[in-house]
Amino acid sequence: MATAPSPVFLPPSPAPSLAAVPAPASEPSTRWLIGMLLVVVLLPRLAVFAFNENLYGDAVVRTELAERWLRAPHVITAYGDGAYQFGPLHMYLVGAALSVLDREVAGRVVSLLFGVLSVVPLFALTRRLFGWRAGVVAALAFSAWGMHLQFSTTAGSEAVSLFFMLAAFALYAEAVDENRFGPLFQAAVMLNLACALRYDAWMYIPLLCAALWFSSDDKVAALTRAVGFGLACLPFPLLWMQGNELMHGDPFYPIKAVEDFHHAWVRSSAGSGAAIGWRLQQLGFWPGVALVTLTPGVALLGMWGMVKAWKARPDTRWLVAAAVVPTAYFTFRSVVLLNFVPLGRFTVTQLAVLPVFVAFGFASLVGARGEGVRRAVAGVTAVLAVGIPVAMGLFTFRAEGRYQDMMRPVSPTSTNPVPVMAVATFVKDEVAAKGGSIALDDDPSYMDLQVAFFSGLPEERIARVRWDTFRQRLQEARPQVLVRFDQGSLAKLPGVELDGRTLVLDGVAYEELDGFSAPLHVYRRRD
Repeated sequence: MATAPSPVFLPPSPAPSLAAVPAPASEPSTRWLIGMLLVVVLLPRLAVFAFNENLYGDAVVRTELAERWLRAPHVITAYGDGAYQFGPLHMYLVGAALSVLDREVAGRVVSLLFGVLSVVPLFALTRRLFGWRAGVVAALAFSAWGMHLQFSTTAGSEAVSLFFMLAAFALYAEAVDENRFGPLFQAAVMLNLACALRYDAWMYIPLLCAALWFSSDDKVAALTRAVGFGLACLPFPLLWMQGNELMHGDPFYPIKAVEDFHHAWVRSSAGSGAAIGWRLQQLGFWPGVALVTLTPGVALLGMWGMVKAWKARPDTRWLVAAAVVPTAYFTFRSVVLLNFVPLGRFTVTQLAVLPVFVAFGFASLVGARGEGVRRAVAGVTAVLAVGIPVAMGLFTFRAEGRYQDMMRPVSPTSTNPVPVMAVATFVKDEVAAKGGSIALDDDPSYMDLQVAFFSGLPEERIARVRWDTFRQRLQEARPQVLVRFDQGSLAKLPGVELDGRTLVLDGVAYEELDGFSAPLHVYRRRD
């Protein structure tokens, strides 16, 4: 990914000078810089990799789907062909990792690889727009980003998708800066790959095409670039739409399935009536996640840098729009239309843009102040950037409680509830290791998926209430152990009787075992 060197001479400009950021005047070797930044990003992620567990981002489901694909490799062409609501490219990447790694780490290694490599396009993008020192600042802020530490060490698709989005942004900036179509075509390739991972990447095709239209006073050239870039972005979306049209009769079937899920989720979360409290909560969601996860210093300097750059640096407006427009769109859906539930992981692409503007925001805010003020602001920002993620990670690590559960999705550490892992460990040691099988209740919060995944049992040895094949698997597997959830559906099924510590399932009696805590109950079949 080519980048232009920092200019030696700059004409007079209303933009603040980045000379306020203390650094040597000469630029070090780019290879040396990138190598050092890769190490800086890798180290904190390695520190949490040994402790983190697959929990959020449908990490366990993605891994199980990748296992199915690996057993019968093929080109996934539609929702019902093995990817469901997920992007097919992630199935291929995790499937390839599963061929050489254990299921509990394969997807996490994929995330770690792309999560660490993301610093390369981030540095290239920031260096091109604001200089190498700003690139170092952006990379350092990125290295300590607590939420990204979790994404880089669990098997969701966020870290992988962000790599391709940042690569697309860096190549797009190169194309606009140098007025060349080569990098623009490469940016379109990266965007195709991002679209094959997550559906939120699709909105960047029209957004970046529109930005190209405004990138030049020569409207013929601008239109040519916009149309060419748009066409180059379409291969995967069109093929995916065709596959879903052929299989499901609707080219937008996966997107509509996700939309239906969010509609139902809003109804269950916001309740009836005006839902004023819920709307207000969603109104501040994106900036709130930025302040909590990027920490106040980095987030506020990045936001201020965006505001100042919009007027002083018109060449960066497309990147500001890439962060602001999707944020406004999802916020409008959450607050006004009430048809979308935001999650921290949905903000990752927009929040990743903020570090790009941190050094510019710092220079515009305190660049004219004394050295003491600059040092104080830089010091407080650095301490918060490191201290808050460390404190949050320790606070949520293997800890239960209302506030821990609230912070866990955006914390550097991702660990399953202790009762869930206790049951999973028991099943792994006492059932899976001895060739046995289990009957598994469903759970409204999907913790049954976690028990199944970490138990180490293959699919054919688990009779899951969540599956429509539950009765068939029950007869085939004849499970020795049964796992029930307090809010599960098992106790409500026909043929099930629950009397104290005894549960009878289709005439087979199971006795509850001691040593486990609510909401899980473990039973062993009575001989």
